[in-house]
Amino acid sequence: MTTKPKAKKFRIRRSTHPAGASAESRQDGAPQEPQSDAAPRPAAPGQPTRSYLSDVRSRSQATAAAPVPRRPQAQVPGRPKRPERAADGKTIEGLVSSAVETSVDQEIDAIRNEGLTGQQLRMARRVAQKRGLAPTSDFDAVRLLRANGIDPFKRSTMLELVVPQGNDNEQQAKPPAKPAKTQLPQTVPPQGQTLPSTEVSPAERRNAEIMDIQRDIERRRRRKLTLLLTRLAFFIFLPTLLVGWYYYFVATPLYATKSEFLILEADATGGSALGGLLSGTQFATNQDAIAVQSYLMSRDAMKRLDQDMGYKAHYTQDHIDPIKRLPPDASDEAAYKIYKRNVKIGYDPTEGVVRMEVIAADPQTSAAFSEHLISYAEERVDELSRRKREDQMREARASLEMAKQERREAQERLVKLQEGTLLDPEGEMASIRALINNVEMQLQDKDLQLQTQLNNARPNRSKVQALETETRLLRAELEKQKSRLNEAANGDTSLAAKAAQIQMAQADLATADLFLQSALQNEKQTALEANRQVRYLTTSVRPVAPDDATYPRAFENTILAFLVLSGVYLMVSLTASILREQVSS
Repeated sequence: MTTKPKAKKFRIRRSTHPAGASAESRQDGAPQEPQSDAAPRPAAPGQPTRSYLSDVRSRSQATAAAPVPRRPQAQVPGRPKRPERAADGKTIEGLVSSAVETSVDQEIDAIRNEGLTGQQLRMARRVAQKRGLAPTSDFDAVRLLRANGIDPFKRSTMLELVVPQGNDNEQQAKPPAKPAKTQLPQTVPPQGQTLPSTEVSPAERRNAEIMDIQRDIERRRRRKLTLLLTRLAFFIFLPTLLVGWYYYFVATPLYATKSEFLILEADATGGSALGGLLSGTQFATNQDAIAVQSYLMSRDAMKRLDQDMGYKAHYTQDHIDPIKRLPPDASDEAAYKIYKRNVKIGYDPTEGVVRMEVIAADPQTSAAFSEHLISYAEERVDELSRRKREDQMREARASLEMAKQERREAQERLVKLQEGTLLDPEGEMASIRALINNVEMQLQDKDLQLQTQLNNARPNRSKVQALETETRLLRAELEKQKSRLNEAANGDTSLAAKAAQIQMAQADLATADLFLQSALQNEKQTALEANRQVRYLTTSVRPVAPDDATYPRAFENTILAFLVLSGVYLMVSLTASILREQVSS
C-alpha cells in the first residue's frame, strides 16, 4: 500500500530583485532566463492571495508526485543542504530544492549562458572579494554583485573600488541598489531554454537591442566630439584669436634698422709665415669681434645710449602698447630687458661679419640708435688694440733711453781721461819711443867709438874723455825717456796707464754706440709691429631708416601661437590619457 506523500508548504519570499528587473534585462539585451515548474511564479494582477496559495500548493504536489530527474543543485554558502523525502517516506537527497535555491540555480544558469570570458569572470570575483562578498564560483560572484546593484564589468576608478569602513549593520540595512545597465554584447541561449514571448519575437527583440546599442554608441560619439570641440575652442582657438587680435589691432608698429660691419687688421709687411697666412682674415680678428658683440649687448652700452639718446624716454611714450611700454620710473634692469629684445647682434665666424638690427618705434630714432652703437664699437676696437701697442712701444722706448744713457756715461768718462793728459797719448808715446830709439843708436855709436880709442896702444886722452862724457849723457837721457814712459810723476799715473784707460773708455764708448744702434732698430721694429696690430672697424652696410614697419609680423606670430598651443594641448592630453589608463588598469 502506497502512502500519499505529504505536500510541502512553501513559504513565499520576495525576490531581492525589483519587479522590473526582468523587463530591464530584456531591454538591455540579456537572454531570457529559463523558467522551471518547481519555482513559484508571481501572482497575477488582481489574483486573490488564497487562490494564489492553492495554486502553489497544487503545483508542489504535482511535482512531488511525479519527480523528474534533475542535475545536482549548487549549494548556497552558509546554508545546510535540506534533505528530501520520497513517496515511501525515506530521505532522498538532491531531488527537491527550495524556491530560493531553484531561483539561484536559474540565475547562475542564465549567467553561464551569457558567454562571459575568463577575464570578465576573474574580474567579477576580484570585485566581489573587494566588496566583502563570499562567492562559491565566478558565476556566483557575478550573481551576488548584480544582486547588490553592482555592475562587475563597468570600468571604475580607484576611489570606487575602496570599500567603506562603516558599520556592518548600517550597510546591511541599506536597500540593494538597482543593478546597472549592462552595455556588453550578450549571447543568445539555445532555443530549448527560453520561453517564447507573446509580445515580441526574438529576432525583432534582437534587432531592437542592436539599434539601441548603435544609438547609444552614436550618442556617446556625439558627446565626446562635442567635449573635444569645446576643449579645443577653450584651450587653442580662443587663445589664438586673442593673440591674433593683439598683433593685428593692439601691437605698436616697430621699425628695424639693419647694418653690417667688419673688424679688420692692418696689412702685415713682415713677421712669421703663420702670422702672414692668418693676417687679414676673420681668424685674426675673431676674438675682437666677439668682444665687440659682448660689449654692444652689455648694460654699459645701454646706459651710454640712454645718456646720449634717451633710450628709456623713447620707450615710455604713450603711443606704445602696454606690453612694450616702459613705466616712467622704470629701473635699469627693466630697460635692459627691453634693450636685449630690441637690439639683436649676430656674428658669423665663417665670414667675420657682425650683423646688427636695432628696433625702435620711430624709423629715424632706430637709425640714430644704430649709428651711435657703431661709433661705440669703433671706440671699443681702438681701445682693445691701443693697450697692446702702448705696452710694446713703452718697452722699446725704455730700452732706447737706457742705451742712450750708457753711451753718454762712456763718452763723459773718455773726456775726463783726455782732460788730465795730452790730447793724443798714443802720438806722445810714439814720439817717446822714437826718441828712445834715436838715443839708443847714438849710445851704441859712441860706445863703438870709445872702444875703438881704448883699443889703441896710446889712445887720445881728450877724445876718450869726450866719448865717455857723451856716452854717460846718452845713457842718462835714455833712462829719462824710459822713466817718462813707464813711471808716474807727481802722484799721477804713467803715460802708458793713461793710454790704457783711454783705450778702455773708447772701447766702452764703442759698445754703447752698438747698444744704442740696436735699441734704435728695436724701437723702429716695435713701431712697425704695433702698426700692424692695429684693428679698425669698417662698416659694409650703413644703417638706413626704413619707411615701413618691420614688426609685428601678425600672420606669422598668430600661426606660431596656434602651433605652440596645439603642441602643448597634445602633450597634456597624451599625458593625461596615459595616467588615466595606468590608474584604471
